[in-house]
Amino acid sequence: MDERERYAQGMAKRRQVLGAAWVDRANAKKNSFNEEFQDFITRAAWSEVWMRPHYDDRTRRILVIGTMIALGQWDEFGLHVRAALNEGGFSQDDIKEIILQQAIYCGVPAANHAFKEAAAIIAEIAKGS
Repeated sequence: MDERERYAQGMAKRRQVLGAAWVDRANAKKNSFNEEFQDFITRAAWSEVWMRPHYDDRTRRILVIGTMIALGQWDEFGLHVRAALNEGGFSQDDIKEIILQQAIYCGVPAANHAFKEAAAIIAEIAKGS
């Protein structure tokens, strides 16, 4: 597979996981400064990693959400919670269980903040429904 094919495969997976609207907004923000990075993550994260056969997308989503809590990366946490709820078939209870699991391994302050962030996303989605 050449790099163009890898990019196309990664872009298809990225759209499937995050939703076309999100990816379109991200692509609209590409410029000469960040274009190579966007190309890299599309090929590396979305094609090379997310397309691997061992874990399904649901498991990968759980891993990413939990990791974002552990790292305190709230923008990326929000992106993946929103995508899990809108695109991934996750329920509010699914998100709650991920956060509760992470409370033990990442700490109560991280989980407390995650609940705050997730609640805001859930409320935003409910408004749009």
